[in-house]
Formats: sequence, structure tokens, C-alpha cells
Amino acid sequence: MRKTFLLLTVLLLPAILLSCKKKDPVSEKEKALHASSLSVHQYARDSKASLEKSIHDFVLSMDEDEKIGQLFVVNLVGNKNFSPVEYDAKGNPRIAGGYLFFSYNLSDSIQEVKDFTDNIKDWCLSRNFIPPYLTIDQEGGWVQRLKNLSPKLPSAEKVAQENSIEEALALYTEQAAFMKKMGFHMNLAPVVEICTDKNADFLMERSFGNAEQTELYSRTAVFAYENNGISTVIKHFPGNTNTDPHTGLPEITLSMEELKESLEPFYSVLAWNPDAVLMSHARTTCLDGDVPACLSKKWVTDTLRKEHNYQGLIFSDDIYMGALAQNGYPPEKAVIMALEAGIDIIMISEKKFGKLADVISEQCKNSRTFEEEINSKVERILMWKYKKGIWQAGR
Repeated sequence: MRKTFLLLTVLLLPAILLSCKKKDPVSEKEKALHASSLSVHQYARDSKASLEKSIHDFVLSMDEDEKIGQLFVVNLVGNKNFSPVEYDAKGNPRIAGGYLFFSYNLSDSIQEVKDFTDNIKDWCLSRNFIPPYLTIDQEGGWVQRLKNLSPKLPSAEKVAQENSIEEALALYTEQAAFMKKMGFHMNLAPVVEICTDKNADFLMERSFGNAEQTELYSRTAVFAYENNGISTVIKHFPGNTNTDPHTGLPEITLSMEELKESLEPFYSVLAWNPDAVLMSHARTTCLDGDVPACLSKKWVTDTLRKEHNYQGLIFSDDIYMGALAQNGYPPEKAVIMALEAGIDIIMISEKKFGKLADVISEQCKNSRTFEEEINSKVERILMWKYKKGIWQAGR
């Protein structure tokens, strides 16, 4: 009986397979759809590769001073008409990659602020400079530069205490629409640090609270802003203490296990690949304990880029802060260390960056590897500007 069954199976197998094939009337259609899908994916890959090459070639063709300028976000002069405050050795204006607005850069009316942001863009475009991105601290509570102009924005702490996730989403969506309307591209927020007794005196109401609250509300803020045209800069990785970095050097003495636990909200938000991360000046005893995090390759490159595969922009905090300048890291030293660590964008609260740009230029002359790293950073910055509609590839 068994031999008979096997024989029948062998004899009938072709017929069975043919029958199965006939019962699949959509197989050709599925093949066509699959082929079409592959074609679309291939086109997307080709388009991306073409764009990346275009930006790569453009960066190689850039004037060195303009290229290095893309690495800085600096402060502005005035609140009505844009004008450069310094010039390079060839007599060309030094234009930063981005400009940071403080309260004194804001007029009393929404229209006047919009006119100023338009003026900055128009000034650069009319002179064939890459337009800068415009950013501001709009966390909420007492850290909100647009306080007298924008819709009400409570502190992070208050949002987490008094608002549901849905209400927070609506709140931050409203802020994003307002900021975009005024001509801003980026918000230096949210703070993704959990609040503990070791940092509460410094953070105060700027934290959403415990780990769960910080994770949920930070992700909500990032989603609301970035899905409505405003890039976020999550901060301050990997944290702070009660020491104000404006005047002192924060020392995080947690064990590696404790520190990783405190950073879970950051890692959760990083999985969404937000547009930017801002590094803190804190030193961590459990990892590269002698070097502030923003100057540490172990934190910037090994942890963010490699371990967590972060692809966005990485900012330093203001390198003129006392945490660095008063502890053996003057700006001329810190700027090179930060860039070598993996930082893309150097933040300074000064209005001039020429001296630091010259330091970078000199380092490029001394190191081909460093020059190539600078080119890669500028490519990343310009790719982001292209995606945000700030700059057209190829000028």
C-alpha cells in the first residue's frame, strides 16, 4: 500500500503542481506589482545617491570660509535688518550656518519678527550665500524667547502635570505652526533629562519629571514639532547636575548602570531619529571621566553615532560657557576637540566666530583627515537644510 501511494504521488505530482499554478490567477499581477515596487525603490535609491553626490561635489567646490561658517550657530545683531558683523581675509562677509535668537532680537509685533527673518533669508539669497537656519529656545515656562508673542506655552513640568498626551500634542503643534509662520526652522527643545535631586536646582521646571513622563512627553513634543515643520534639538545629552554649566563644570558621578537608566528617555527619543541632539558640558566619571561630554569622542561618536546609530545633527552647547572656558578648555581648544569628537555644529553665544573659524582652517591645513571630517559635517548640515527647504542643492 505504501509503495502504491508513493508511486501515485510521483505520477500525479506534475498534475498537482500544474493545478496549483492554475488556481493562482493573480500571480502575474503580483509579479508586476513586485517589479513596480522594486523599480520605485531603485529610483528612490538612485535619487538619494544622486542628491548625496551633488551635495558632496558642491561642498568640495565651496569657498573654505563659507564652508567653515556652516559649522557655527551664533547670535545676531539687532532685530530689524540683517547685516554681517565681520569679514574674512578676502573681505567677504562671514555668514554662519545658523543664527540663535535671544529676546533682544525680537520686536514687539509678530509682523516685525517675520519681516526680520525674511530679511535675513533675502539678504543671503541676493548675495548668493547659503541661507542660515534660524533657531530659538522655546521650551516653555521661563525659557521661552517668544513669550510675549506666541500662544501660551507652560513649562515642561506643568505640561506633564496638567495635560494629557493628546493635549500636549495639540499644544506643541500650535507652537510649531506659530514658529514656522514667523520664519523659524528649529527649536532648541525639548529637555529630555529626568528630574532628580542631583539636577533639580539647575533644571527646575524645564524637565517633564520622572523617566516615564519625560519619555512620553518628550516624544510627543518631538513628534508635534517635527511633523509641523520645526526641527527639534533634544538636550542636554548625557545630562547635568545642580552645577550651572554657565559658571561651573557639572560632574555626573553615577555608575554606568545608573547613568544608562537615567538616559532611557533619551534613547527612546533617539530611536525616532530627531533632527538634532545637543551635548552637555558635564563630565561623567563612568565614561571618559576626564573630558566634558561635548568634547568626548566616546560620548559623541561611539555612543550616539555608533551604539545608537544616530544620523542627525549633533550640537555642542555654548563653548564659551564657564564649564569649559574656566576648566582648561578655552574656545580655541574646545572647538577642535568638539569637532574631532564628532560634533557637527558649534554653538557660541558670541556674535563673531571668525577667530574660531581661522583655528579650524589652520587645522584643516595640518590634517587631511580633519579636513575630510569637516567636509562630511557640512554635507550633513546641507542635506538637512535641503530637506527642510532652507537651501536648494547646488545653490
